[in-house]
Amino acid sequence: MEGSRVAHPPERPLAIFDGDCGFCRLWIARWKTMTGPKVDYAPSDEVAARFPEISRETFARAFQLVTPDGRVLEGARAVFATLAEVPGGGALDRAYRRIPGFAALADVAYGAVASHRRAASAVTRLLWGR
Repeated sequence: MEGSRVAHPPERPLAIFDGDCGFCRLWIARWKTMTGPKVDYAPSDEVAARFPEISRETFARAFQLVTPDGRVLEGARAVFATLAEVPGGGALDRAYRRIPGFAALADVAYGAVASHRRAASAVTRLLWGR
């Protein structure tokens, strides 16, 4: 969804996730410790009214990142841009933007995980614990 913009952007990047998704909550908790105060996080149900430019379907489809300049990033692009806020964490974001084919591959992988959140959650807990 890159290219979409909101009229009233946040002061800091705002990562918006599905608050009903255990997999999402698990990863958001991890990312919060990594990004610290550089990124704010909120479930889509809590902020949807604040961003009428983003449809409910878009929120349901994928993780969103609203940037201070008003851009809306979605899915893998949003994940990598969020993690770029971690010191030394910009490699995947740069690869997504610059390496031919990387974005398409990352989007397919993101879609596979998003479509199988329960299984992805089990694999995450197996590899990293709670």
